[in-house]
Amino acid sequence: MRYIRPVPIPHGAEADAGVHDPDWSTRHSVLSTARRTAALVNVLAGGPSDAGGGPAPDAVAEVLRAYGEKEPLDLTARDVEGMREAAALLRDVFAAESADAAAHVLNRLLGAHTGRLRLTSHQGASPWHPHVDRADDAPWPEWFLASSCLALTVLVWDRQRPPGRTCASGSCRNVFIAQGSGPERRYCSRRCATRERVAAHRRRADG
Repeated sequence: MRYIRPVPIPHGAEADAGVHDPDWSTRHSVLSTARRTAALVNVLAGGPSDAGGGPAPDAVAEVLRAYGEKEPLDLTARDVEGMREAAALLRDVFAAESADAAAHVLNRLLGAHTGRLRLTSHQGASPWHPHVDRADDAPWPEWFLASSCLALTVLVWDRQRPPGRTCASGSCRNVFIAQGSGPERRYCSRRCATRERVAAHRRRADG
């Protein structure tokens, strides 16, 4: 189970719960949460864990820390395995080719794996924000799937397009969050884009 460590807030100061952490809204924005989802889906796809498949708990915890999750991060191999199962479900959102397809996948996941929309401050440890997991101390896999579904749903609503996609490089399985109004991204990184350009140039030269 996830351990939520409350931060005591003086009586009458609930509205200022985030004053001690002015960067909270940036670190836990919809876009940041969606990017965390992509980063977790990617790390959960590889690396051996103590259970024989997937990454070690420390590798997953490192991603969580990078996206603002507070200590203690008491992940176990069983937690990681559950998060891997959630990541496999979330890959279908990134594979969606249209807003309609992404919405269909998200509606299915929300209906099968999340609770009702609610607001929580984690007993004063954070500003009020929405959750769709079933409790503040929900297990890591449930929290990961629920918070990811919520963020990706808001992106579909806001942009009326798929929230992300899978890297177009045949040698890469990474997913990424699509953003902005410029040309549509096809690759997760410059490294993949460059590798594919070089490969295409060589094919033309050999052709």
